[in-house]
Amino acid sequence: MPLNLTAISRDKLHESRDLTANPATSDEVLIGRIANGDRLAMQVLFARHHVRVYRFVLRLVREEATAEDLISEVFLDVWRQAGRFEGRSQVSTWLLAIARFKALSVLRRKPEQELDEEMAEAIEDSSDTPDVTLEKKQKADVIRQCLGGLSADHREIIDLVYYHEKSVEEAAEIIGIPEATVKTRMFYARKKLAELLKAQGIERGWP
Repeated sequence: MPLNLTAISRDKLHESRDLTANPATSDEVLIGRIANGDRLAMQVLFARHHVRVYRFVLRLVREEATAEDLISEVFLDVWRQAGRFEGRSQVSTWLLAIARFKALSVLRRKPEQELDEEMAEAIEDSSDTPDVTLEKKQKADVIRQCLGGLSADHREIIDLVYYHEKSVEEAAEIIGIPEATVKTRMFYARKKLAELLKAQGIERGWP
């Protein structure tokens, strides 16, 4: 029977909610159930992660229809390959690695575009107080424009570390590069971004 990620029977709906809400039901537990053919567990994992994975893919391919198609492929791969998950990384890291691999074939031919408002807001300083909320919103457009001035490699690093909150080790695993390379890209990405922001009249320390 084909896997349907959006359909779920009413008598299983309460169980799905319990799995989602129960912190004891970790992603790793869900993957184990999926490996045994548990469709409900697949539904729950999809519900937990599909929005973030979709946004990650959308930032790469810059086309909603393509991103939606790729998301279906990503979670179909999860269904098929759950038994191969070794638990050496977080499930979310594994999902993003699959998503990135899927997007590479179309990414090369896509024109560069600016990152969206959410990305711009996501990388704002966590130390900002409520008093500067309005100012942050006013800066969002400028930050988004500056992000668009970064290379694709540098934007990807900023996206993973600040939006998806991935560690250097996790970012390295997702992209498939050494941790030292991630650190180098982070250094130059932040340096370039600081220069672009300064040119727009925004002078502040960068994390």
